[in-house]
Amino acid sequence: MIDIAKLTELAIAYDAGDARRVQHFLKVHAFCRLIAQREGLDAHTQNTLEAAAVLHDIGIHEAERKHGSSAGPWQEAEGPAVAAPLLAQVGADPAASERILWLIAHHHTYAASEDTDFRILLEADFLVNAYEDGLAREACQTADERLFRTRTGRALLQALYLAPPYQP
Repeated sequence: MIDIAKLTELAIAYDAGDARRVQHFLKVHAFCRLIAQREGLDAHTQNTLEAAAVLHDIGIHEAERKHGSSAGPWQEAEGPAVAAPLLAQVGADPAASERILWLIAHHHTYAASEDTDFRILLEADFLVNAYEDGLAREACQTADERLFRTRTGRALLQALYLAPPYQP
């Protein structure tokens, strides 16, 4: 099993000075963990998913440096090469590393797979991005129809963005 705490420390050190990126991946990790637990993922799949959540945007700095952009395709292209040595440092086994690198390389390609771990990563990233980017209610409704697959992810989307606004 991958030591998620150690991997998180390595990712924070990599993103040092960029609190926005660190805050983002910590929130995506928290949502992935919650959704995965509620959806009943086995321990190995959940551990692999949590590692991918921590590292899903690790290619942003390299994408900005090489391409002048943090757009999704550049993140997907640059992320695996940055993530691989971090996974090696925490002793990730080859199969887990391969899956994590695939998840990183596809986390903006919504039609890449229907595998539950992949869908959970997409859902968690959307839940965080919706808040950080101030997405309109209509965009969240569209995501509910087109992106979300898990019962837990849909319930979180509903509670956070589609339920009537809080009124004191």
